[in-house]
Amino acid sequence: MYRDPNCGCCLAWLSHANEHFAKLDGQLTSKTIDSENIAAVKADNGVPADLVSCHTAIVDGMVIEGHVPAADIERLLAERPDGITGLAVAGMPLGSPGMEMGNRRQAYQVIAFGPEKRMVWASYPASAQ
Repeated sequence: MYRDPNCGCCLAWLSHANEHFAKLDGQLTSKTIDSENIAAVKADNGVPADLVSCHTAIVDGMVIEGHVPAADIERLLAERPDGITGLAVAGMPLGSPGMEMGNRRQAYQVIAFGPEKRMVWASYPASAQ
């Protein structure tokens, strides 16, 4: 996972992903790479400008941008749809993995993207407040 060294929520997201995959088979190996030029990492990996977040991970060759729930990554790795190179949660929505604040959650979408297409992969509603 590439991240800005000044960002802490990235480590919380990585903990979420590690815990999820450990329950499946325990074979996820992860490491963090602090990058002073995270924008270049995103551009080099084809993350669309309107989908950027604070960290970028590469999981089994797929690009994972931002606070994507681990279950959505698991599904992506199982299905590997044609033309899709990654998943993104734009920005840093409250309540997404790594951005938890109690039971509060903003509505957000996980977007599957590739060089020539994108689609909504999953939608998460806002919590009742």
